[in-house]
Amino acid sequence: MATGDRPGAVSPRSKRADAQRNQQTLLAAAAEVFVTSGVDAPIRELAGRAGVGLGTIYRHFPTRADLVVAVYRHQVEACAEAGPRLLAETGSPLEALGRWVDLFVDFLVTKHGLANAMQSDSSGFDALHAYFLDRLVPVCAQLLDAAVERGEIEPGTQAYELMRGIGNLCIGRDDDPRYDPRRLVALLLRGLRRSA
Repeated sequence: MATGDRPGAVSPRSKRADAQRNQQTLLAAAAEVFVTSGVDAPIRELAGRAGVGLGTIYRHFPTRADLVVAVYRHQVEACAEAGPRLLAETGSPLEALGRWVDLFVDFLVTKHGLANAMQSDSSGFDALHAYFLDRLVPVCAQLLDAAVERGEIEPGTQAYELMRGIGNLCIGRDDDPRYDPRRLVALLLRGLRRSA
């Protein structure tokens, strides 16, 4: 009798799928905690949000840097996958761009803590930054192109410069609770609109 044929037995494949789902749930919870409390948030807070024990977190991510890098990659993939999905779901490419930028800002808030978490590994940080650009610049370009094609924004804005501008607006959020970059990012996006 094969393992999967016994009542109550879990096949290795479904076990891996469960572990993968658990890890994705953990990464999503960590991303939420990092956005609200920063990458130095207590691991207990993260465990509570994910509904897991501390041992589970340390089993998947032995160091805080391992966890931060995994959250970074998770958020890059979430942003990359969200662009085409938002274009398909919304009636307006400009609305899709705005919603995508909200996700991007959440990601940037987490990203700013990454450099501190990876102090000793600048080559690892450089590789992650290249990965970030390779995955997200084309998605932002697709959203911009769709909005230009629909006549919602003026042509000429490059994805990299928009992302860089948004990134610059997000700097300093951690240091000053009175500063909300989202307001200025919204003004920036309004400035892209085609003049009537």
